[in-house]
Amino acid sequence: MLWAGSIPSHGSVRRPAARGRYRRKVLAVEVGTIWRQRSVMGMLVRRDLAVKYQSSMLGYLWSLIDPLAQALIYWFVFGVLYGRKGEADAMGHASYPLFIVSGIFAWMWMSAGINESAHALSSQSKLITTMRVHRQIFPISKVLARSVEFLVGIPVVLVFALLFGGYFGWHLLAIPLGMLIQMVLLIGVSLIMSPLNVLFRDVERMTRLIVRILMYSAPVIYPLARVTGTPGHESTLPGWFQFLYQCNPLVGIMELQHGAWIAPMFPSAQLVIMSATGSLIVFMLGWWVFNRTESAVLKEL
Repeated sequence: MLWAGSIPSHGSVRRPAARGRYRRKVLAVEVGTIWRQRSVMGMLVRRDLAVKYQSSMLGYLWSLIDPLAQALIYWFVFGVLYGRKGEADAMGHASYPLFIVSGIFAWMWMSAGINESAHALSSQSKLITTMRVHRQIFPISKVLARSVEFLVGIPVVLVFALLFGGYFGWHLLAIPLGMLIQMVLLIGVSLIMSPLNVLFRDVERMTRLIVRILMYSAPVIYPLARVTGTPGHESTLPGWFQFLYQCNPLVGIMELQHGAWIAPMFPSAQLVIMSATGSLIVFMLGWWVFNRTESAVLKEL
């Protein structure tokens, strides 16, 4: 196993620039090794999906029923009881059901990915200590398994787009772009949460709290215009808060998922770049945390 922190000195301390190049090279080597072990990862993904639904009568339909049920609840509370005044400018001719469904399916991938990857190491201790593969594969496989469920939900969003005035054009390319950025972000988060959950059991409780906070800190069930405002409807929130809010990588990801079907909501290039940059930072941080804690995790397992 290559370690990002194990830098040979050769009798002298490396310069910061050289150290940075070394770590990038180590990361590239490890990613390449994991890619070569993708057959193992595929086996873990198939096993995860099979085990999750093997004793269920509805099987994979649960991956659709759960988000649709949540979408129905949020639509009733925020779309019917509280109305959607001031959101028409952001959504154009599309309606709130399409907005909520396109956001919920992406969010369910995020939520399930975080929750399940936190247990990716502790729940597979026997495999981890016996299989000779990069151990990053185990949390990454959890993220990939949940991405399959997201893909299954795309036809459902397509139906809602047909029923509620969705846009069909080049904006649909936002779906794979949003998936790629979300994949990078989720892998980074999983590489942080999975080893820390082995070393510190309080992480399990903290994970549930983090998921709740993330749910409402991104435009999943409300449009971004509620935070940033629209022409003619200026936001009452201060500018510094709006900027910090948009630094959350999830904001750009959710806007890509909404904007794929609702043309006026397609995010700006600046927001997409901020989201991609933030996701990449989390990914690199996660890789570093996993490598630094791996030996301690193996002792605990």
